[in-house]
Amino acid sequence: MEVYADVRAPLLHLANYRVEAFAERLDRHATEPGFELVLGYDGLVPVGYAYGNTVDARDRYWNRMAEPLPDGFTDTPALAVKEIGVRTPWRGTGTARRIHDDLLADRTEDRVTLMVNPLAGDGRVRQLYETWGYQAFNAQPPTPDSPRLTAMIRSRVL
Repeated sequence: MEVYADVRAPLLHLANYRVEAFAERLDRHATEPGFELVLGYDGLVPVGYAYGNTVDARDRYWNRMAEPLPDGFTDTPALAVKEIGVRTPWRGTGTARRIHDDLLADRTEDRVTLMVNPLAGDGRVRQLYETWGYQAFNAQPPTPDSPRLTAMIRSRVL
């Protein structure tokens, strides 16, 4: 939880970013099919993390989209990256990409999807994901504790 708290420090006052809210999400996600977490290190120092799980046609992940999905879109399971975070000193160094790629390395899903706050980093986070091959395909309506998120997808292997 220390890495998460450090990564999200400026946002911890918001309900969706509280450490307790993250712990609850992580506990729930850890029970879902295909869960995997990667923790990145610089020597002995944990510097960031990424985790996700497999989502298939029945998963609520797809049901929360703002717009209907095309026929057959969910027929093939995908890896849903639920969160990526890197401590400030390691941002802009390629660390997030290496952690992301480690998460994808041994997966069997053909596609990978994630959600991004389009305003995060003044839009730079979404732009970063686009350089990684992701394309926006939908959105998730806001909840009381979360902003409207952009849903992005790409092939697992580029």
